[in-house]
Amino acid sequence: MAVALEFTPPFEPGIFEFLAVRAVAGVEEAGPARYARTLSLPGGHGWFAVAWDGARLVLEHEVEDPADAPELLRRVRHLFNLDHDPLAVDAALAADAMLAGRVAALPGIRLPGCVDPAEILIRAMIGQQITVAAARTALNQLVVLSTPARLTHGSLTHFFPSPAEIAAGGRAILRGPRRRIEAIMGVAGLLTDGSLAVGAADTPESLAAKLLPLPGIGPWTVGYVSMRVLASRDVFLPTDAAVRNGYGRLRGDSPAEARLIRAVELARMAEPLRPWRSYATLHLWRAAGEIRGRN
Repeated sequence: MAVALEFTPPFEPGIFEFLAVRAVAGVEEAGPARYARTLSLPGGHGWFAVAWDGARLVLEHEVEDPADAPELLRRVRHLFNLDHDPLAVDAALAADAMLAGRVAALPGIRLPGCVDPAEILIRAMIGQQITVAAARTALNQLVVLSTPARLTHGSLTHFFPSPAEIAAGGRAILRGPRRRIEAIMGVAGLLTDGSLAVGAADTPESLAAKLLPLPGIGPWTVGYVSMRVLASRDVFLPTDAAVRNGYGRLRGDSPAEARLIRAVELARMAEPLRPWRSYATLHLWRAAGEIRGRN
């Protein structure tokens, strides 16, 4: 059964593209106006698909245990930032001369959330200091470790591998610097044995306290996880290449000039955008994508 999801308009559908370029084969399907994936729920297996028809967001889903339907809906709403009121954010960012045109062109931009906090932490660590395309390739390779779904839909046949599955078999599949692989394996082990947990009960401060002491995790990863797990509205990533390039693009720099922009300059530029710097980050990512492809 299809149901329309409630949200406060406007809704800017670029979140579908964000999810599409990161979609893991067998786990997710995505395009410019549709996203679907498998989901492990407390009572069993499930899947959902969300489609944008230009005016409505329509949800289809299937679950083994009907009692899981409210939890599935909660995760979908978090993933698409549907409890967000975009009007206040757009008004605040439109007051910035550099962003005013972006806000007018992309009203109602949404902060991508997640359906599983541990998954986002692993994905963030795999994506550090490499392109989105390279990270997607690595994640696709990890699916061989994952559990097959009992409820399949189209090409959705597997779950994203759990921390336990990655801890057991990830070292043979992951590629790249040894220190990065060991850091990912270490975090997967901590998530598996319960020594580390991240979730909605956290704050940006508690996430930083948990994650920054761990090898291979720096401020970028903590900020990114905070944005996606907690829907933190005031995260800014001044060391992010796409943030830098988007800022350069809006400022009128050439790509070569943009590469010279320092993180301290970006951080200073973003200060007046508090408390909505996460949404400013999204606008800069989108601006960067217009000239360099998705970052």
